[in-house]
Amino acid sequence: MADRLTAREAAALVTDVLEVRPPTTTDEGPSGDGPLGWAGYAESRARAAARTGERESVVWGTADIGGRRAVLVSFEFRFLGGSLGRRTGDLLEEAYARARAERLPLVSLIATGGSRMQEGMIALTQLQRVARASALTRAAGLPQLAVVRDPTTGGGWATLGAGADVVLALPGAQVGFAGSRVRPPDADPSAYTAEGQLAAGQIDAIVPADRLRPALSRWLRLLTGGTEDPAPGGTPVPPPLALDGAYGTAATGWEAVRRARAPHRPRAGAYLDAWFDERADLHGDRCGGTDPGMICGFGLRVGRVVAYAAQAGTATRPAGYRTAARLIRLADRLGIPVLTLVDTPGAANDAEAERTGAGAAIAEVFAAVASVRVPVTTLVIGEGGSGGALALAAPGNTWVTPDSYFSVIAPELAAAILKRDPSETPATADQLRLRPRDLVELGLVRGIVARAE
Repeated sequence: MADRLTAREAAALVTDVLEVRPPTTTDEGPSGDGPLGWAGYAESRARAAARTGERESVVWGTADIGGRRAVLVSFEFRFLGGSLGRRTGDLLEEAYARARAERLPLVSLIATGGSRMQEGMIALTQLQRVARASALTRAAGLPQLAVVRDPTTGGGWATLGAGADVVLALPGAQVGFAGSRVRPPDADPSAYTAEGQLAAGQIDAIVPADRLRPALSRWLRLLTGGTEDPAPGGTPVPPPLALDGAYGTAATGWEAVRRARAPHRPRAGAYLDAWFDERADLHGDRCGGTDPGMICGFGLRVGRVVAYAAQAGTATRPAGYRTAARLIRLADRLGIPVLTLVDTPGAANDAEAERTGAGAAIAEVFAAVASVRVPVTTLVIGEGGSGGALALAAPGNTWVTPDSYFSVIAPELAAAILKRDPSETPATADQLRLRPRDLVELGLVRGIVARAE
């Protein structure tokens, strides 16, 4: 079990000064026992206040985190289990309103057991208030980051936590919608941990307490525009140059395919590391899946923030497409241009991929790219296999490296469909006109990028 920090201790992990905003409401009902008149509720609150020094289960204020000003919300678990009641809803609504009024990101340090039973349905409906405040903040184009502490369960996880744009977690934290006392007795306990949620694609990273400040500082830099922004969000980014190790222009279609499939050809990770000065990856599709063959995140290049979704050379799985769609939609909302790197033999087509929604996931990416308002730049760095590759390609702004190809179908599969002998595969590759120079001549890509010096 992770250490249970107080609200102020958690805040001290990420900022030196938190300008706390005191509660502005004190109404506890005619008897002081809350809106339901729950006998003994007033005494429970008084004991919690005496034990913690806080007047509610959350404190919030403005803070400097790594040189970026933000609204910071921190939960006090020792105050009635960090539960959400009516006054908690008031405070959270005020925090979100301040973030919108001052155009600030909102960071939540969460430790809660859920809704406050002593306030019944009135407590539960605070989740609707939080959800609306979060939606308004999202619509205003402001990022929301969450750090899930121990424990983060119930409605607090389902709104502030899982609803954030980027979700970090402290090691060993209990994380899940179901709290420890309401889970099925035979439930796998690992599913309700930060580590389990990371494996299921529900959080982006697990960060030790002593690394939380630099991690949040980096994410705030990446989601709020970087150190400087020499170009507006409406200007496309240039494609990366081809890396050392990329092969020259192929003489035949089959040679282009073989070069794109070469095991030592530069891959997405190398391109991202060479192109960005600093970057951080998002993780998971928020639907229970991850795909290491899709690398998504935000990076800084010469002071400009760029979002990226990069295929890593494997057959892309549904979780990978959903993660890419999540990345593109977030970049669009924050006004951040997008770079996509295409490199896949095609979408995964096994039975498990079909069961987990391959078609719908690919459709999500097509729709995200088609509707995005920020510019998208695409570079094909290896294999461009059919619709599973095209989904990530920017119409009118796609480039290719010399050692890549793009095809409606793999030459071997085309030959098989046409009932040709396997020996005719190279000739079929030529007929498909899939080489970089063919793609330029057909007007399908803007050009072949030069090699980096």
